[in-house]
Amino acid sequence: MDVTILDNTGLVLGVGLALLAALIAAVWVVTQRTRRENMDQMARITDMAEALARQQEDMVRQQSMLSGAFQQSQATVNDRLDGLGKRLGDSLHQQSERTGQSLKTLYERLAVIDMAQKNLTDLSQQMVGLQDILSNKQARGAFGEIQLNDLVTATLPPSAYAFQVSLANGKRADCLLKLPNPPGPIVIDAKFPLESYQALRDAGSDEAAKVAAGRRFAQDVKTHVVAISEKYIVPGETAESALMFLPSEAVYAELHANFLNVVEESYRRRVWIVSPTTLMATLNTVRAVLKDSRMREQAHVIQAEVQKMMEDVGRLDDRVGKLQTHFDQATKDIRDIRISADKISKRGDKIEDLQLSDDSPAEDLAPAQSQPNLRLMGSED
Repeated sequence: MDVTILDNTGLVLGVGLALLAALIAAVWVVTQRTRRENMDQMARITDMAEALARQQEDMVRQQSMLSGAFQQSQATVNDRLDGLGKRLGDSLHQQSERTGQSLKTLYERLAVIDMAQKNLTDLSQQMVGLQDILSNKQARGAFGEIQLNDLVTATLPPSAYAFQVSLANGKRADCLLKLPNPPGPIVIDAKFPLESYQALRDAGSDEAAKVAAGRRFAQDVKTHVVAISEKYIVPGETAESALMFLPSEAVYAELHANFLNVVEESYRRRVWIVSPTTLMATLNTVRAVLKDSRMREQAHVIQAEVQKMMEDVGRLDDRVGKLQTHFDQATKDIRDIRISADKISKRGDKIEDLQLSDDSPAEDLAPAQSQPNLRLMGSED
C-alpha cells in the first residue's frame, strides 16, 4: 500500500515537473517571438526615419537650388529694369535738353523778329517809292514770291514746305506748308495790288477820285481772295483755309484800316491775309506746331515702351507669386515631415524603454497591465 502511494506521488511529481518545464518552454518561446517582432518593427521604423531624413535633406537641397535660381532671376530682372530706366532717363534728359535748346532758339528768333519788324516798319515808308520798279505785273509777282521764299526758308526746315507745287486740280501754288492733319497742308499765294493802292494814295483830297480808287482797290483784293479760295482750297488735299501774302506792310495796313468789309469777306471765304510781319509770326507758329507734333510722336513711342515694361513687370509679379506659393507649400510639407519624424522618434524611445534583456528572470516576464499602443507609419496621429 505504501509502495503504491509512493508510486502515485512520484508520478504526480513527474507530471508536475513535466508541466512546469512545458510552461517554462512556452513562456520562453513567446518571449523570443515578441522580442524578434519588436526588433523587426524597430528596424522598419529606423529605416523609415532614415528615408524621411534623406527626403528632408533632398527638400532642403532643392529649396536651396530654387532660392539660388530665384535670386539669380531677380538679379537679372533688376539689371534689365535698371538698364531700361537708365535708357529712359537718358532719353528724357536728351529730349529736355533739345526742348530747352529749341525754346532758346525760338526766343532768339523772336528777338530777330522784333528787330526785323522795326526794320520793316522803316522800310514800309519807302514801299510807295517802288512804283517805278514794280510797275510791271510780272515784276511785282516775282518780288512777292522772292520775299515769300526768303521768309519761309529763313523760318521753317526744308521738309516743312515746297514751292511751285501743282495741286490735283491743275493749279500751281506759290508755296505749300506741309502741316499735319489737322489742319493739313496750307497754300500761300503772293498777291500785290500795287496799282490800285497807288491810285488810292495819289487821290489825295479828291473825294471822288479817292472813292473810285478805293472801290478799285477793294475789288482787286476781293478778286484775289475769291481766286485763292477757289483754286487753293481743295477738299481732301489741302487745309480748309489758305493764306494770301501781301508783300507790303503799307498795303496791309490800309486794307485793315479802311476796308474791313474786304477783310470780313476773306474771313468768310477762309482766306487769311498776311503781311511780311504777320507771315513771320504765322510761320513761327507753324514751326512750333511741327515741333510739337514731332514731340508727341516721340512721347507715343516712350509711352508704348513704358506700357510694354509694365506688362513685363505684371508677368514677373505673377510668376513671383506662383513661386512664393510653391515655397510656402514646400515649407508646410517640411514642417509636417518634421512633426511626423519627431513623433516617430518619441515612439522609438518608448519602444527602447520597453525592450527586455536576455537575462531577465522568468517572473519579470509576466504580461504588463497596460501595453504601449505601437502604430506604424501611416496610421493616424
